Amino acid sequence: MTQRIVIENAAVATVDAADTEYATGHVVVADHLIESVGAGPAPAGLDDVTRRIDGTGHLVTPGLVNTHHHFYQWLTRGLAQDSNLFNWLVELYPTWARIDEPMVYAAAAGSLGVMARGGVTTAMDHHYVFPRGTGDLLGAEIRAAAELGVRFTAARGSMDRGESSGGLPPDFAVETTEEALLATEAAIDTHHDPSFASMLRIAAAPCSPFSVSTELMREAATLARRKGVRLHTHGSETVEEEKFCHELFGRGPTDYFESTGWLGDDVWMAHCVHMNDSDIAAFARTGTGVAHCPSSNARLAAGIARVPEMLASGVPVGLGVDGTASNESGELHTELRNALLINRLRGGEKALNARQALRLGTYGGAQVLGRAAEIGSLEAGKLADLVLWKVDTLAHASIADPVAALVLGAPAPVTLSLVNGRPVVEDGRLARADEDALARLTRTEARRLAEIAGLA
Repeated sequence: MTQRIVIENAAVATVDAADTEYATGHVVVADHLIESVGAGPAPAGLDDVTRRIDGTGHLVTPGLVNTHHHFYQWLTRGLAQDSNLFNWLVELYPTWARIDEPMVYAAAAGSLGVMARGGVTTAMDHHYVFPRGTGDLLGAEIRAAAELGVRFTAARGSMDRGESSGGLPPDFAVETTEEALLATEAAIDTHHDPSFASMLRIAAAPCSPFSVSTELMREAATLARRKGVRLHTHGSETVEEEKFCHELFGRGPTDYFESTGWLGDDVWMAHCVHMNDSDIAAFARTGTGVAHCPSSNARLAAGIARVPEMLASGVPVGLGVDGTASNESGELHTELRNALLINRLRGGEKALNARQALRLGTYGGAQVLGRAAEIGSLEAGKLADLVLWKVDTLAHASIADPVAALVLGAPAPVTLSLVNGRPVVEDGRLARADEDALARLTRTEARRLAEIAGLA
């Protein structure tokens, strides 16, 4: 028997190809799919309505899609507060190299919980630190995502260039090239679900040009394409990275990536701050995606990515929280506002508008993760991943435009968030986890990591 949820009397921003909006509209969910979206009340005569919601004072949008994160960093927030990327990494890698499975589970649950409470329905994580003998770190993240009910892309990262090879991480925190490739393939074989409505996908994700050998980059791309999964890495994040690539490879990051098979419509890269016109053209020509992380880029003084130019060239762009050691809020809905504001600092008042920012956080993210046919917009036949935002509170009620209220205003409370038609947030609280218990768990594990790393 079909189970229906009917939302009526809400403003609706579909983020479809025409950016269709309804000042007062409805969304009907049938089981795990969106059945109908439109103006006015829901169609009459619907059977099996299990829940009917009066959305007065609310805005319905697609669920937010996070395209770049490092969950484990939830346990090291607030450290290295005044460092650029390379100095920040040098300071924090010795601590990160002490993580274990219970720590990663706690960090993943905390990261996912805060994102879900703020409207994220699809998350990804780029985990690349695998100290020996510390348990099933990727499995810990997967377990946390399943428990909270969030759709998840687990990017199985890797590093094979430790300090002795000119890299930044300690040698005991990196893998050999062969170990990394075998572990990535095993993760794909064990966990990857390519089906429509999949709750779990795996990506191959060597960390960055300065922590990974050229052999690992090339072989990981070959492996990913043989297995039919997406590829993810960091790219063009800082001027120091640009200099590193020229010194080591004799070319800039984008040219290096292309030489190793790392441009294509199955690839997305985090940051892409220092991209020239030629780089942007290469990404557009190949369909390579970008995870834009405005708060993290500002926190580490990396610079401002040229998002308006990327969008104008046809580059797929989504938003990313990035690790919470460089974005302590851990929330994606604040990135809607920050993406708009930061890009206007560089490009002027027309650089991005509120609806473009919302698109970055929804449909753009779905494109980047290769799931635009399933999520990212409110359209009949797509998966029922959606958020009901309350925009009639004191913080928002005087803003007539509900999309502007969401993007430019204070963080809006989430009355309801659905993933596959099932609630993950109700009235601003997680529906499937005890937030107070998660807070205690993350605090305990953060203290344990600090003690092991000699920080306490």
